[in-house]
Amino acid sequence: MALTPATRAKLKTVSTATLCSALYKRGLRNQFIQEVRPLNPDLGNMVGEAFTLRYMPAREDLNPMSVFTNRAHPQRKAVEECPPGAVFVMDSRKDARAASAGSILITRLMVRGVAGVVTDGGFRDSPEIARLGIPAYHQRPSAPTNITLHQAIDINVPIGCGDAPVFPGDVIVGDGEGVVVIPAAMADEIADEAVQMTAFEDFVAEQVLKGRSILGLYPPTDPQSQADFEVWRKASVVCRK
Repeated sequence: MALTPATRAKLKTVSTATLCSALYKRGLRNQFIQEVRPLNPDLGNMVGEAFTLRYMPAREDLNPMSVFTNRAHPQRKAVEECPPGAVFVMDSRKDARAASAGSILITRLMVRGVAGVVTDGGFRDSPEIARLGIPAYHQRPSAPTNITLHQAIDINVPIGCGDAPVFPGDVIVGDGEGVVVIPAAMADEIADEAVQMTAFEDFVAEQVLKGRSILGLYPPTDPQSQADFEVWRKASVVCRK
């Protein structure tokens, strides 16, 4: 099921925390990619369908530096084939000792219109990547000398990234806190619910700032809380017009 422009737009307005709550209600507890952080948390939400690359431990006789001259090398091939609007997600075995990519490859992805990049390993040239206009998430900077420690092996297959299952076409959302994976078939309903949850949480935050107790408000076990929210939401819509 393809990501629609409407759902993409909704997902750009909600947090990964809210999305995780919506997924948790459906029994999905392992969709947040563990231990990855944005290099630049101020770029706004990253949203796109997953295009994946899988690394494995390198076998030295098959992974010398010379492999990077091969145009069919999986890493190079994936960078040139990742579709515009997609998020390039790499399974780097949660190991940042070897670089998943560097600034030149990330720049190429940015110029090609890719929506963002995620690895559960690390990037080299991370200060340069942080200055690019593409969301990028990693565990920590990688030592440039360990470039051949991992071996790129599979393109656009199911992977694990930071303990989260990622299937090609799943919807990836990143914000200033981290990255969540939404199964493609659920993306529309999760986006709709997250927008509603975000509106209610905005209302609650405003009420709490005014001194209101959270009891009966969050969660809204007091019927008056829901009634107050409906009035607040209608007023908010009028103000936006």
